[in-house]
This record gives sequence, structure tokens and C-alpha cells, in this order.
Amino acid sequence: MMTVLAVAVSIAAPALANFFRGRTLDSEARRFLSLTRHGQSRAVAEGVPMELWLDDAHQTYGLEAEPTFEPSDAKAVNIQMDSDMQLQAISLLAAKTPISSSSAASAMPAPKSNHASLPRIRFLADGSIAETSPQMVQLTGRDGSSRWIALTRNRLGYEIRAQN
Repeated sequence: MMTVLAVAVSIAAPALANFFRGRTLDSEARRFLSLTRHGQSRAVAEGVPMELWLDDAHQTYGLEAEPTFEPSDAKAVNIQMDSDMQLQAISLLAAKTPISSSSAASAMPAPKSNHASLPRIRFLADGSIAETSPQMVQLTGRDGSSRWIALTRNRLGYEIRAQN
């Protein structure tokens, strides 16, 4: 009886491991998407730009109010991903040249950030997404499978895509 059980477990274990790894990747993608929606909601509710920053080197990401408006954000969120996952922000478009005159553009200082060297999605106070934000974020699991969190066609939010 124990032999049959041992054989059954040895056959089922690899399949279950792959199943749970896939579930972990899906869960992380949903958690990231949820944080984008929370960032937009907070930006509108508080009237303050929000930054969702991504640190692929430390496998973390988080959300906080832009420090120009709120120097210390008590509601800031930091999320540590599973060590088997990778995170990458992807910008498909080159930076656009401002339409306004160069004197007006130079008068606008760049917004302060606690994560200036990291890629970040910036939600403006009206809930819109700054044009400098990445168009896609790729989450990759240990087995190489990916989930993409990409801007919607109308650029009003993000959505999960199984493929790019």
C-alpha cells in the first residue's frame, strides 16, 4: 500500500509543482494590476500624483505619493516578489518632444522622486497615466513563462495579457 502511494506521489509531484508555479505568476500579475488601480484611485481621491516604482534588481515594487506633494507617505506600499520571479518595465515609444514652447517646458521642473533611478508608472492627480510611464511590465517565472501588464488601448489603465 505504501509503495503505491509513494509511486503516485512521485508521479504527481512535478505536475503539482508546475501548477503552483503558474498560479504564483498569475497571482503576482493580479497583485501588480491591483496596485495600479489602487494608485489611480489614490491619485484621484487625494489629488496627489502617485508613483508605482519597479526595482527588478531587488524583486520589489511599490506605490507612494510623489514626494513633491507629500514628503512622507504613511500609506506607501512596498511589495517583495517571490525570489523565482523577475520584473521588467518596457517602454515601446521614444520620449515625445513637448508641444509647448521650449521656455515653458524648461520652466517646469522634473517632479521629485524617491526612486528617480528606477522605472516607474506615474498616475497624475486626475487619474491619467503620465506619458513617460512604461507601456508594459513583464513578469517572468522560473520556468520562463511570462505575464504582461500592458496599457489599455485608450491609455486609461493597465490590463493583464498572457502574451505581448
